[in-house]
Amino acid sequence: MGNQQYGIDTNALLHYAQEVKDALELKVQVAIVIGGGNIFRGLKGEKKGFDRVKGDQMGMLATVINSLALQSAFESQNVPSKVFTAIRMEPIGTLLAIDRVMEHLTNGTVCILAAGTGNPYFTTDTAAALRAIEIQADALLKGTRVDGIYSEDPEKNPHATKFRFLSFDEAYEKQLQVMDLTAFTMCKENTMPIIVFDITKKGNLKALLSGEAIGT
Repeated sequence: MGNQQYGIDTNALLHYAQEVKDALELKVQVAIVIGGGNIFRGLKGEKKGFDRVKGDQMGMLATVINSLALQSAFESQNVPSKVFTAIRMEPIGTLLAIDRVMEHLTNGTVCILAAGTGNPYFTTDTAAALRAIEIQADALLKGTRVDGIYSEDPEKNPHATKFRFLSFDEAYEKQLQVMDLTAFTMCKENTMPIIVFDITKKGNLKALLSGEAIGT
């Protein structure tokens, strides 16, 4: 969404594509799960009278639109990428199969995993946690507008305390809104590290992957 109120900001899109392209110089394998809140949020739709299941399905389709947009940005920068969808949508994307995703990752292709989990009542956070566990990722990186996890919302309270490290139990006890509880619990039970960082700052992704102290 970038600085817009709705939809896809081309500058933001190209920024994300460039960040990933720079990170690939480190010979890492990258899989991406994208939300769709810039187009439609199922939960907000429910509050306005939408059926929850239909709303979540609309949200899944919104993530596919964002995934195709990101793939297009990658193509413009000569970065090999492939869109996999959790629901059957050929020829828009390939139906998700983890062994095929792993094969493409090994070959240096950025895999964009769209349509959430393919089920209603699950957030994109949960989809990201599930996919990270399925592909045996080294870590789940959550890119946000904030440079880590704080004791309070730093956009509302400038005096909020930033945490450099947190255990899962500490984050739970302090009721910190890292991810939704389902995603968070999945990561804890499967020993999947979560790193929350500011994805909007140029060079942050590569610096983080290079070992710099970025985010939480």
